[in-house]
Parts: sequence; structure tokens; C-alpha cells
Amino acid sequence: MADLDLHLPAIAAGDDGAYARWLSGAEPELRASLRAFAAAVDAEAVLQEALLRVWQVAPRLAPDGRPNALLRFAVRTARNLALDEARRGGHRLTVHADGPELDALAGSETPEQSDPLLRRLILSCRDHLAARPRQALEARLAAGGYEPDAVLAARLGMRLNTFLQNVGRARRALVECLRRGGVAVEELRP
Repeated sequence: MADLDLHLPAIAAGDDGAYARWLSGAEPELRASLRAFAAAVDAEAVLQEALLRVWQVAPRLAPDGRPNALLRFAVRTARNLALDEARRGGHRLTVHADGPELDALAGSETPEQSDPLLRRLILSCRDHLAARPRQALEARLAAGGYEPDAVLAARLGMRLNTFLQNVGRARRALVECLRRGGVAVEELRP
């Protein structure tokens, strides 16, 4: 990967075009760094918060002489935000030599895997969603945090705002359906 820090002086000066160029090179690695957290947190929300913090901190960031200082800061920020969100969501962490990580999600059962009745209720609720909200939700889940919502929206022939509204509608409808089925569901985050 090329050293994206060549954009840092312009970003520090407030050039949003330079930030966009930096982001186009950095986004794949940032998304990949959050892949392990996709089942535990809203990876897109974490990514957006991390990118906002990068924009705010960039003017004060002092390169350390190694390539991609801003990208390394962004990855660290995104992972720390994801870890905080995972902790708040009740996920356990394991500390390794290279830092904390979520316990292996693939090896642990989620409630819907260990409870076939819950799984059936979730699938039934999903099947009863209106067509467009269901498409939007399924596209976001299938992307696993790797594709921006704007790309998913375009793929479905929706404007970004319409796509986001459909995801919100799907989430609210799922929560209501699960509640009617007797499942205690925490309130949705905005």
C-alpha cells in the first residue's frame, strides 16, 4: 500500500478533497480492521465515528517517520471504538500480546443458534418485512460492514437517504415483531 500520509498536510489544512483522496485509499483497510467486530457492533456506525475523529485530530497528528501514520491512527481509533461498543453490548474480551480482542465469535453460540424457536421467530419476522426494508436490511447484513451504505443503496436502486430509512424501518419492524412474539428486546440505538 502506498503511503497515504502524502495527503496529511492538506488534510491538516482543512482540505476536504485531500481527505476524500486519503479515505479512498484507507477505507478498505479500515473496514477490514473492523471485520472481527461486525457480529457484535454496528461496524458502519463505528467506522463513521472513527472517520470523524480522524478528521478532527489530523491537524494535530505528528507523523512518526513510519508510513501511513494517519491510517494507523484511524485503525487504532476504529478498533478502540469497536471494543468499547462490544463491551457495552456485553461481549467478553480476551487480551493477547498485540492487544485486546473480542472472544472468537465464530466459536461461540449466539442466542439464535442455541435456541431454535428464537431462530424461527427471527426468520418469520424477517419474512414478514415489507419488500424494500427487507432488501435494504439484507443488503447491509450481507455486506458485513465491508461496503458503504451508498454503494448498497445504488445497487438496490435507492437514494442513500431512502436506503437508510428502509434499514431503520426494517429494524423497528423486527423489534416490534419479536416483542409480539414474547422476546424482550432492548431499545434500538439511533
